[in-house]
Amino acid sequence: MNIVLNIDEIRKQFPILRSHVYGKPLVYLDSAATTQKNVDVLLAERRLTLDYYGNIHRASHFMADKATEAFEAVRDQTQRFINARYREEIIFTKGTTESINLVAFSFGEAFIREGDEIIVSEMEHHSNIVPWQMMASRKKAKIVVFPFNDKGEFQPDHLENLITPRTKILALCHVSNVLGTINPVKQIISIAHSKGVKVLVDGAQAVQHLPLDVQQLDADFYAFSSHKMYGPNGVGVLYGKKELLTEMPPYQGGGEMIAEVSFQGTTYNEIPYKFEAGTPHITGVAGFGAALSYLEKIGFTDIMVYEHELMHYALQQLRQMEGITIYGNSPERSGVISFNLEGVHPYDIGMLLDKMGIAVRTGHHCADTVMQHYQIQGTVRISFGLYNTIEEIDIFLGALKKIREMLA
Repeated sequence: MNIVLNIDEIRKQFPILRSHVYGKPLVYLDSAATTQKNVDVLLAERRLTLDYYGNIHRASHFMADKATEAFEAVRDQTQRFINARYREEIIFTKGTTESINLVAFSFGEAFIREGDEIIVSEMEHHSNIVPWQMMASRKKAKIVVFPFNDKGEFQPDHLENLITPRTKILALCHVSNVLGTINPVKQIISIAHSKGVKVLVDGAQAVQHLPLDVQQLDADFYAFSSHKMYGPNGVGVLYGKKELLTEMPPYQGGGEMIAEVSFQGTTYNEIPYKFEAGTPHITGVAGFGAALSYLEKIGFTDIMVYEHELMHYALQQLRQMEGITIYGNSPERSGVISFNLEGVHPYDIGMLLDKMGIAVRTGHHCADTVMQHYQIQGTVRISFGLYNTIEEIDIFLGALKKIREMLA
């Protein structure tokens, strides 16, 4: 294996990886659910909390000014990280789920009329299906499904047949949280735009693995979460094109999102603040900034090479095991492997792996439509972070072989 990262040094920066579970060293293979946090992230949150905590944008005292400065610096950092054209296009939310709900509600209020259509891919996490269903129900619109094939890939040419003059927006994931497929989002966006259709991309499983340039993709909206990219939970980002955000009404009402309030009427703040009602997760945003700095310091070129080698090795070994079915076989993939072992329930595998100190995910992974496509109840999912090793994969494979001998 061509090691491009100093994994021993990286692992030292994640204290939880030294933990033991049931007397066994922790092997954490559930980073698609949430990544672990490094020392830089924890210290950034602690520093703001202990040294200059105050509520942002509201007060004129020193602590509030310092906290506001730190918070807004992360907005600028996020703009650079994803190459947004304007800082106003960066909206802080609680996570990918809230970001998608924001677009579904506000875009729906501004642009969706009775009889209009919203295309949603079959590959989506529930958080990129249910908000659109709720909006469609409210606006008397129609959901149209963009299917994938058994290999776990979209056929972009089929998209053109789904788009009609009533289609207003398409929602799809950049990387599948079940299949690991890296979708051809740039091509799909180009097709949608040629028909006048806007596109929202769920990037929750992409931003920790792949470099992102929203201008190059030409996405209209792009959503992701801090806790999937080694940062704190409770912090997310919605990128939206300035001209669309300007036309969309606020998602929530309260402090910060207003310009002036009276009982005769209320005027709203400018973007992005129009969409940031209430006090945000100030310390979490500071930690998120540290996570962005950490990823930039390591560099996505090395991250992609290393994680590809982990993925290739794990797939190669699993395919040699008798009784294993792997779901999703696109050559363009990242982050996760989902599989089943013939004759054994995924939950039983997960429970036994846990007793051996190995953390994996089992079940439907909040992606029922993917399970329905393959006519299964669930899978075992292993997922990688930049701190995982070949040795950990070997431990997992050895444990899986033991389980197969015990139960299959």
